Amino acid sequence: MCYEDKYRLVCAGCGRSFDGCTLTCRHDDALLRSDYFNTRISPRNLPGIGRFHDWLPVLEPITADSGPVTYKSAGLAAELGLANLHISFNGYCPEKGAFVKTCSFKEFEAFPTMLRVKEAGEKALVLASAGNTARAFAHVSTLTGIDVYIVVPRKGLNRMWLPEEPTATIHLIEMNSNCDYADTIQFAEKLAKLPGLMPEGGARNIARRDGMGTVMLDAAFKLRRLPDVYFQAIGSGTGGIAVWEAALRLIRDGRFGNRLPALHLAQNLPFAPMFNAWNAGRRSIVEELDMPQPKKLIASMYSDILSNRKPPYGIGGGVYDALAGTSGRMYGVTNNEAISARRLFERLEGIDIVPPAAVAVAALVKAVESGTVEHDDCILLNITGGGVERLKKDYKLIEIKPAASAGADTPVEQVLYETG
Repeated sequence: MCYEDKYRLVCAGCGRSFDGCTLTCRHDDALLRSDYFNTRISPRNLPGIGRFHDWLPVLEPITADSGPVTYKSAGLAAELGLANLHISFNGYCPEKGAFVKTCSFKEFEAFPTMLRVKEAGEKALVLASAGNTARAFAHVSTLTGIDVYIVVPRKGLNRMWLPEEPTATIHLIEMNSNCDYADTIQFAEKLAKLPGLMPEGGARNIARRDGMGTVMLDAAFKLRRLPDVYFQAIGSGTGGIAVWEAALRLIRDGRFGNRLPALHLAQNLPFAPMFNAWNAGRRSIVEELDMPQPKKLIASMYSDILSNRKPPYGIGGGVYDALAGTSGRMYGVTNNEAISARRLFERLEGIDIVPPAAVAVAALVKAVESGTVEHDDCILLNITGGGVERLKKDYKLIEIKPAASAGADTPVEQVLYETG
């Protein structure tokens, strides 16, 4: 079997179809989507995201136990007066059946992406990350033996740990203190152009999006329907796009209803370019209006991992289209609101969560207080990461040390040599 037997790529803009593993349409800048020939998904008897092999763009089954866990909330639901609140917990909590050992749903991107690299016969992958994505890809690198070159801003180094001994396949590059996530992305793009290296692809990578889309697939099978409303905090917005695409496939499947969940997406103030653009009714982000002095704003965020100066917002099939296509909403969440929401969730649900997830919880609280959601709405809250404190009880967390450091103008050839 080959990829062409399982799916084709369809441009969300012009509608043209393509074969293979390309990242871009030759005719416009819209996202390419995977169009699976098996339109009725049959979950496999596998753990984690491997259950949803039919709608993952890989040939080999994924057998890792990393995957979303959907459960009906009791504590938080009662506190907020919601009768039908469901939580997608994407972290580590064996008591809930959750075994994401890097404590982030970014693992759902990493497994299919790295497997595609292996299946394509490529040798090494390059990606930029503010921390969680990097940790997920590093973890999968240790399991698969595939080399990964990870470029991380200095302030993201504290997130670079693993529940196992890092292997020589992980090449961590630290950007200096003057560089933010946008600088990190640009450096990774230059590095990926060197011979023997390939770019990970970001939001344009269907393996990343379809991997994250398993959050919606797991919920649909658990609920036996699509939720009415979906909450998530976003930095690039790729996760929001992913669940929208998964919901479109589930509607075509025919067993889960015909109404798309309304996407309720949140950003952490003061850096919230998509929140600002959406609420101004604009398809495009205007830097001087939506993110003036971006580095200063990012430095003030509770969850700086949600910062992205070039998100896939206005492109065809991007965040704007996902919001418009689902009658969605955007929320701006302050640091204090996120901190309070984190304490509330941890007290009522009994498991620790990461700052981005707290932003999503805060958005849900705001929606309840404003009457945006109803008591009986079927709501899915994506807790995109959690269980770090719980993980520490079972595993020793080991720091990943940088193999090289760089500035925005450091020659990439020099950095590649230093990383070995």
